[in-house]
Amino acid sequence: MMSSASMISRDACVARDAADPLRGLRDRFMIPDGLIYLDGNSLGPMPRAAASALNRTIEQEWGHDLIRSWNSAGWFDMPVRLGDRVGALLGAAPGQTLVCDTTSINLLRPGRDVVIAEDESFPTDLYIVEGAMKSAGRPMKRRLIGTDGPSIDALLDETVAVAVLSHINYRTGALLDMATITRQLHDAGALVVWDLCHSIGVIEIAFDLHAVDFAVGCTYKYLNGGPGSPAFIAVAKAHQAAARHPLSGWWGHAAPFAFDRDFRPDQGIKRFLCGTQPIISLRGVDVALDAMEGVEVAALRQKSLALTELFMARVTALLPGLDVVTPRQPSLRGSQVGISFDKGYAVVQAMIERGVVGDFRAPDIMRFGFAPLYIRFQDVWDAADILAGCINAEVWRDPRFNRYLDVT
Repeated sequence: MMSSASMISRDACVARDAADPLRGLRDRFMIPDGLIYLDGNSLGPMPRAAASALNRTIEQEWGHDLIRSWNSAGWFDMPVRLGDRVGALLGAAPGQTLVCDTTSINLLRPGRDVVIAEDESFPTDLYIVEGAMKSAGRPMKRRLIGTDGPSIDALLDETVAVAVLSHINYRTGALLDMATITRQLHDAGALVVWDLCHSIGVIEIAFDLHAVDFAVGCTYKYLNGGPGSPAFIAVAKAHQAAARHPLSGWWGHAAPFAFDRDFRPDQGIKRFLCGTQPIISLRGVDVALDAMEGVEVAALRQKSLALTELFMARVTALLPGLDVVTPRQPSLRGSQVGISFDKGYAVVQAMIERGVVGDFRAPDIMRFGFAPLYIRFQDVWDAADILAGCINAEVWRDPRFNRYLDVT
């Protein structure tokens, strides 16, 4: 990996792009001319093959073949088939992962009534934890890392049933040590659910090797499955018989087309399905995974670290007083860079107008994602220059950049 110190000019970045073994992957995606898209950590771009695949699903499979497509086009098996493909990115053997629209699971354990989470978790995780606790059927307690104690060590005891943790902090990009934390929780008799939304597709994950219990995540960020594309859930085979989905839907039945009156769960991963799955959205995930075919996650990780290193170094050189909150140590960060700035929302809006798309997370984080499938080193160099130009021009003085949109 070339260090950022050796990239002393834009020409050096262009040369680095020419030598990049992953350079051809960019052509697999629709990237508008003149746009630097640094928001793939929120919504990935459309794979070039997506339009024709989705049109075929709509016009031929649905429009012409109709209900026959549940069999002839493989609709019914898509959650499992795609799950195994996602599982390969997780380091999970087949039969442990589903791509589906539901990620809730029942994690009650006898004699344990505490759930650990992070106070900086993406809010959805905290909402799900809160809802699960209310529907548990017995009193449950929540302990938040950062509020109730500074670390897992401070909160962990024999009453903890499970910890729900984000592999990568959605605001700062800080990366947790999955292997060490999973082992620590297991030693205390607790289970763990990892949220992999910001790491799947850019970080090497070893689900089986690290004996992870459960993992959930989305497919529309670095996997590029499309807006609102389905989630995924991974459940270790050791837990599949005992874990219970709180919604007993017919797709999770052992024999759904037997139409039994009483629920009898599937013996494997399909027990975590609920109702009829969104086939058109699943097809978007299918073609998105095709766009990653033949690519080693280790190579993506290596390039990701080089991109983020260059951006942080360039921003620091141009704006030494700016507060980069993402860890500088490679092993401690994901594939995004967060910058704390009290006028950050306006700066992001001005950058978008200038052709660099990032996003903003309240109260003060400018967030930039560096998806190695399609981001170039020259894009990183140019984005840093445009960021510096916006701040030096004090763009927040322009009222139009301070109009808050519904989606930031």
